[in-house]
Parts: sequence; C-alpha cells; structure tokens
Amino acid sequence: MSERLVILGSKGGPAIRPGGPSPTASLLEIGGRRIVIDCGLGVSRGLVEAGMALPMLDIVVITHLHSDHVLELGPLIHTAWTSGLKTPVEIWGPVGTRAVWDGFVASLSYDINLRIDDEGRPDIHDLVRIHEFGEGLLIEADGLVVEALRVDHPPVTECYAIRFSHEGRMIAFSSDTAYFPPLADFARGADILVHEAMHPAGVDRLVARTGNGDRLKAHLLASHTMASDAGRIAASAEVGHLVLHHLVPADDPEIGESDWKAELAATWDGALTIGHDGLSLALPGTQHKRKSA
Repeated sequence: MSERLVILGSKGGPAIRPGGPSPTASLLEIGGRRIVIDCGLGVSRGLVEAGMALPMLDIVVITHLHSDHVLELGPLIHTAWTSGLKTPVEIWGPVGTRAVWDGFVASLSYDINLRIDDEGRPDIHDLVRIHEFGEGLLIEADGLVVEALRVDHPPVTECYAIRFSHEGRMIAFSSDTAYFPPLADFARGADILVHEAMHPAGVDRLVARTGNGDRLKAHLLASHTMASDAGRIAASAEVGHLVLHHLVPADDPEIGESDWKAELAATWDGALTIGHDGLSLALPGTQHKRKSA
C-alpha cells in the first residue's frame, strides 16, 4: 500500500457552495493502516475519488464535534457497510462521539434492519467500536502510535490536535485552534504539520457577506489561527513540511495560493503547501528517515 496524506476536504466551516471545496476531512495511509481524520460533508465521495475502497475503512479519528468535522461520520460508515464492509472500524473521538453514532443508527434503524434481514449483511452494530478519548495516548499497536493534545478552540473544550507516529515518521494535525504555542512542542520534528489557517482580508470579506458578521468574526478571531501564526508554530516546531487546510476562506475567488503564501512569508520559509480537495502527498519512507536521523 502506498503511504500518503490526502486532503479530502479543505474548507473551514460547514457551508458548501457551487463548485467550491468540501468541509474538513483527511486520509492518512501509513503503516498498512487507513486512517480518516474528521468527517465533514463529502468525506465518502472524497475517499472514493482518492481511490480508497470504502470497505477497506480501518480507523476514524474525530478531533471535535463541530458539524464540519463530524456531520458525515455515520453516513460514511453506513456507505462503507452497504459497499461491502465486513471488518471492524475503530472510531476515536471526544466525549459525545458515541451519542453521535447511536443517534445516527437509531435514525436509520428501519434501513439497517431491513438490509440485515433482506440482504444478509453483517450487523453494523458489531462492526463499529467507539473509543472516546481525552488528552494523551490513543493507540499503540503494530508500530503505530497515535496521541492527542487538547487545543484552544472556544467555546469547544473537547478539541484535540492529533499526532501519528510510525517507524520514525510523524504527521501532526492541529485540528481547529486559536494560536496555541504548546502545539509546537507537540508537533516538534514532524515530517508534515497539517494546520488550519485564516486569511485576514478573507475573514473581513467573509463576515461582510453573512447575516451574523459581528458574531462570526468574534468567533473566528477567538477560536482560529491566522496563516502567519500557523507559520510561527511550524517554525518553532521545526517541521519538515507545512500544509494549510481548514482554510477560512477557502472559496473566495479573490484569494488564491499566492495570497496565502504571502501571509506566511515573514514567519515560515520551509516547504509549504496550500491544501485543496484531492491534494495527495507521499509520506517519507522509513529508510529515508533512518538515514537522516
């Protein structure tokens, strides 16, 4: 299996617009595992278009329970099940994740029971294993280590950055967070840091066209990170590659890749990728990491 990071949904916030990007979701294929990080609207389609067969779904990690990160959790599992899923899926999420799953299967009980009886499918309840987590170690198995750090995303208190390590490689995800210097220690030396980002002029343009602009702007400034500050985190952490995602705004025609890069010019001079739906990056090989260690 090729090892890669795929940005399935690059947009911050739950709204979708014609021809625009999808909300937050990523795929990490590492150490023989297929890990989906967050399940914003469009994650199932994004996985299929990335070439991953849905019955191969393995691990899902939800960073927090805002809808643009969890709305398609239930539908993803159900769609994988109707596509032939027969092996267990481990779902890791903060407190409240079990209620999200239980509510979904309750709402689809007619369809689920019918398909089990009529189509002979395995019981979907037996295929899903929910783990609610807090800060610390989540997974340590077969060389894969997954750890969580609580970040600053008010008013949400259960919101976590996630770090994946395998045979000397490290991939870190900021989740949604205000500028949070402790994240640099958590992501220190990561091969790839996937960090959320806002564009200041884009934020002003975004709130100007919404009905609750003042409230929205206050939330964004208190709970999210400007692109320049994402560069500061990456520089402090000495990461190998910074990938921006959960972009706010991600669908403003007047803000392109060069504008995002200009925002980081003063704080980050390393490898930089502005995320977009379908972006795929190969992970460094274990042999390369051993030589460079």
